[in-house]
Amino acid sequence: MASAEFDGVTALPDPATRRAHALRAAVAQGVLGADLPVVGLLDATGIRESARELRAAFATPGVSVSHAFAVKAASLVPVLRLLYAEGIGCEVASPGELALARAAGVPVSHIVLDSPAKTAAELREALALGVAVNADNPQELDRLDALLAGSSTTSPIGLRVNPQIGGGSIAATSTATDRSKFGLPLRDPGAVDWLVRSCARRPWVTRLHAHTGSQGCPLELMAEGVRVTYELAERINAVTGRQQIDTLDIGGGLPVNFASDVTTPTHRAYARLLRATVPGLFDGRYGIVTEFGRSLLAKHGTILARVEYTKTAGGRPIAVTHAGAQLATRTVYAPGAWPIRVTALDDKGHPKSGERVAQDVAGPCCFAGDIVAEARELPPLEEGDLVALLDTGAYYFSNHYQYNSLARPGIYGYVSDGSGVRFATVRAPQTLDEIVAESGGAQPEALSALT
Repeated sequence: MASAEFDGVTALPDPATRRAHALRAAVAQGVLGADLPVVGLLDATGIRESARELRAAFATPGVSVSHAFAVKAASLVPVLRLLYAEGIGCEVASPGELALARAAGVPVSHIVLDSPAKTAAELREALALGVAVNADNPQELDRLDALLAGSSTTSPIGLRVNPQIGGGSIAATSTATDRSKFGLPLRDPGAVDWLVRSCARRPWVTRLHAHTGSQGCPLELMAEGVRVTYELAERINAVTGRQQIDTLDIGGGLPVNFASDVTTPTHRAYARLLRATVPGLFDGRYGIVTEFGRSLLAKHGTILARVEYTKTAGGRPIAVTHAGAQLATRTVYAPGAWPIRVTALDDKGHPKSGERVAQDVAGPCCFAGDIVAEARELPPLEEGDLVALLDTGAYYFSNHYQYNSLARPGIYGYVSDGSGVRFATVRAPQTLDEIVAESGGAQPEALSALT
């Protein structure tokens, strides 16, 4: 594959056109082939464009704004490196994600650690490195009291709060409900008074963090969560008589349109709403941190898979492909919340024509529910055709579900310009030897030896 550097490329302006060219080129150049029946594709130009749009949306004279990409959305070192080149750091929620951010060359000053279950060792490492830490609960604050005693850390320390203002249309991804596991619940009896007193006793708590939204949450709900957090910061600062809280981490959670190629809502629309809802956030007294993930990557990824067989059952056509629950886990198990767009292609990667018929697009996993799209109206799919699963740049490549020991597919970045399409390997396909090694292959007699 070509170099993973994408600098200096003049790409075609239309993301859908870039994607169409890349799908055909993936077949022609052997990125997808007989031995590689499923691959992931990432539009490097699109990722850059989203990062620049985010930075422009929040740029405000006199206001310090830093952006951290939610690593869980695309836990791929080359993605993190590309985003950092565009001025986006990393939000991490585990030792593994922290290791990925550092492997990508992201400075610790551009990394934020969020997790509801940080161990003492994780906190100790973050403080030693100077990584920003958002504590989740009173017990974690107690741990930090002990760890910070006599410490010379440069880590900014924040406290995550839960505004408890309600959820969106997807319960599992709603983080500001009454019983959310995240942060200090502000509407519980006595919680706010305790929090104000606790911060006053801990001058090293200089940030508040609230992640209100996610897929399915309206922008107004997200902005309301930021407003509640801002007002809490104002109260703490009034009680302490100083600007103790100097930064508000407003999280991410901008929802994505999975129904078409249109990008909506935009970061700019959200920033505009925040300026109207919480004008004091942008008056220069507070720094701002964001933690967007899905909205930066989703529209720039595509899964391309071969149709291995076709059949009919109960009068309905079924196309059995190599992309199912192992990649589209949320879609398969909760299709109403996580629908996916499917494009039917011929064996060369060109869009298929013909009268659309209702058909199921199934995956390779050995259970009946492994259906990516049910009764979807598509041109008839045939053995050897291809399907493209669109808008899969976020989570689909980091939530691999190793059902049936199916290998993680290769992921390839691409640029498309006047000279054609160039690919770079982001993650090589997982080998059978790697699957065996991950499954205890080095110690086959471990259990037998116990008898």
